[in-house]
Formats: sequence, C-alpha cells, structure tokens
Amino acid sequence: MKLSSTLTTSTTRTLGPACLFGAIAGDMIGSRHEWKACTDPQFVLFSKSSKFTDDSVLTIAVADAIINKRGYGESIVEYARRYPKAGYGSYFRRWLKEDGIEPYNSFGNGSAMRVSPIGWAFNSVGDVLLEAERSASVTHNHPEGIKGAQSVALAIYLARTGVEKEEIRQEIETRFGYDLRRSLDEIRPNYQWDSTCPGSVPESIIAFLESTDFESAVRNAILLGGDADTMAAISGSIAEAYYGSIPHEIEAEVRSRLAPELLKIVELFASSHL
Repeated sequence: MKLSSTLTTSTTRTLGPACLFGAIAGDMIGSRHEWKACTDPQFVLFSKSSKFTDDSVLTIAVADAIINKRGYGESIVEYARRYPKAGYGSYFRRWLKEDGIEPYNSFGNGSAMRVSPIGWAFNSVGDVLLEAERSASVTHNHPEGIKGAQSVALAIYLARTGVEKEEIRQEIETRFGYDLRRSLDEIRPNYQWDSTCPGSVPESIIAFLESTDFESAVRNAILLGGDADTMAAISGSIAEAYYGSIPHEIEAEVRSRLAPELLKIVELFASSHL
C-alpha cells in the first residue's frame, strides 16, 4: 500500500531519540481531568494525583508484544492482569475474565490509545496499517475500532518520517473519512465526553494539528473536555513523533511515576526501534 502521490517528506525537521513517552505523558497529564472537564488553559501539568492508567499499561503491552514477537492479545491480557486497577472499561474487564478468547466488536477508543508502538516499530504504510488492525482486532474488531487504531498509527508513522501536518491531515482524511478541517474553537462549545473512536480520535488528531509543540498538543486535547487521558495520549503520541521529543521536565515526571518494570519495557522498545 502506497502513500498518496502528493505526500512529501520534510528535510528541515530533525527527529530525536523519543519513543512512547508522548502517549504515556498524555495519559498521566490527562488522568486527573478524565471525569472533570478542565477549562483553564494554564492548568498545572502534573499533580500528586497524576498517574498512569490503562492507556499506558496497554500501550506498553503492545510494545512488549512487538519486542518479544508474541500475540497482541496474549500480551494485553498479561499486562492487564498485572495491573488490574488501571481503569479498564466494563467490556474489556469482561473480556479479560474470559481469557481474551473472542473480541467484543467494540469501537471504543481503547484500540487507538494503545497503538502508538506500531507507528514507531513498522516501516511501511502497509505494515503499519496491518499491524494496527491486528492489535485492535483482539478486542475492537468493529470497523470503527480498527479505523481508529489505524489512523493514529499512520499519523505517528507519517509524523516520525518527516511528513508535514497538512499532508498528514489530507492522508488521514482521504483514507479514513474523518473530518479534520474543523477547528478546536468550533469543536469545543458543543463537545461532550465520548469514548468511541469516531467521537474522539478525529478530535485528538485535530488537537495535534493545531499544536505548536508537544505540550500544546496535550493541552489542546484535554481542554476539549472529553475523555482527557485517552485523547491526550493519542494527541501526545503523534506530537512526540512530529516534534521529535518531549520536554525533559515532562519526561522526568513520567519516569518518576511509571512502575520500574513498565519503564524498562519503554526503554527497551526505544532502543530496539530508533
């Protein structure tokens, strides 16, 4: 599968040694705003209650599956059971009790929140889309669940390979039919909490597209007042790939809050795929 013929790559943006911290930072920063909308653009990024949630746990599970060449479902089940109180949805918890045997036709944004390792690990559009589908389908085998995962993984792949924002926008719109021409100012007044892929993934991508740096991408997503941790994880994962790194002080906060065994996988994945 090829990119659109109009896609070009930038020769002016330098991509640095960053990987997966963007999704995890977004998750942690958004964690305390998930059920209470934040309206202050200057909100403090981290507080004592900032923590990693299921977004980070399952992102790292996907990374582990890639590193160790095992099934996505197997790894997801293992990590979710290791961290049972990370905040999983009810359908996912039911799936977990049943040993993850059959997907449950979900189109929730869980498939998109955990997909960032695929955007980093695979080096063609075809492979990225295929692996994103495989990672989603163990739970989210609804077409919208698959589409959500594929769109985020592809955006990360394009961002890390130097494709500029307008071309990323066009490619995602063309392939997946999302309306990415709306502005955050247009979305925000009527936006409501929505944990589905069609109701949160496009908005998370727009939060990245309107950003000026990693921090503003995360703030943009959270200030929409929706599923804050997941939307910030999605926007942050794309922003990290596009801008090439996350601020050192944010990375330090992430490292201090992430369980050592999870941090070990993040570092191993980064060393393997950069």
